[in-house]
Amino acid sequence: MTSTLNNDVADTARRLAERPERIWAAFEHAASEGRAAFIPFMTAGYPTPERFPAVALQLLEHADLLEVGLPYSDPLGDGPTIQRASEEAIEHGTSTRATLQAVKALRARTDKPIVVMTYINPVYATGPKEFMRLCVDAGVDGLILPDLPPDEDLGIRFLAAEAGLALTFLIAPTSTPERVRVVTSACTGFVYAVSVTGVTGARDGGALSEVPALIALARAHTDLPVAVGFGVKDAATARIVAVDAGADGVVVGSAFINALKAGDDLGALAAKIVSGCRK
Repeated sequence: MTSTLNNDVADTARRLAERPERIWAAFEHAASEGRAAFIPFMTAGYPTPERFPAVALQLLEHADLLEVGLPYSDPLGDGPTIQRASEEAIEHGTSTRATLQAVKALRARTDKPIVVMTYINPVYATGPKEFMRLCVDAGVDGLILPDLPPDEDLGIRFLAAEAGLALTFLIAPTSTPERVRVVTSACTGFVYAVSVTGVTGARDGGALSEVPALIALARAHTDLPVAVGFGVKDAATARIVAVDAGADGVVVGSAFINALKAGDDLGALAAKIVSGCRK
């Protein structure tokens, strides 16, 4: 009985889900240029709420999609760099609503897709229906939900589909073929493949050895784009993911936060990483 109900809800969610036109178009545009889509990540409100818009716009100059992280006090999937960025953003007053207001301001200045990465607790704390409404009002294209098993709360998937928000869930090198099937079937934007076992952060290229098999496994179950994150820090590691492994997209986060701290040129770093995405 429960299985039938779950299947009915999932089928309804799929029927209601609008094709994430802007997200898919971004991947298609990148592919037409012979490269993987470049997806930079930046924590909302970092380094300060006042500076965040300029930082985000600088990344958007090179990005195909922008991933905005909603600051959260217990970011289980993030390494120390993004954890500290979240802590600082929260200390500066960046909340869920402030994050979405910042995205709304960005939306007024760009047509590129913006996806919000959020842990599930802020969604529940806001109220899932209200959270989806705020996202739609802000012009968010989709959500990345790293700590929500997609078969654990079909209501979230239903509400997102009803709102026309694309959903992205995560697979990892430890995911079984059956788990990959379940996760990819729940994605409506793109599939996020975690390149390594562990948390976010820069690593050397050798740590990315399991990526090709993970991408192949995902593609056996879905025709959605597969983007790879965790461990990509520069043009060389982007090339491993995009060229050697054949990913459709490359997600880079900690490297930009470290560059901000060091006072380095974000635009120059972004341009170099984009060069590594060319196939």
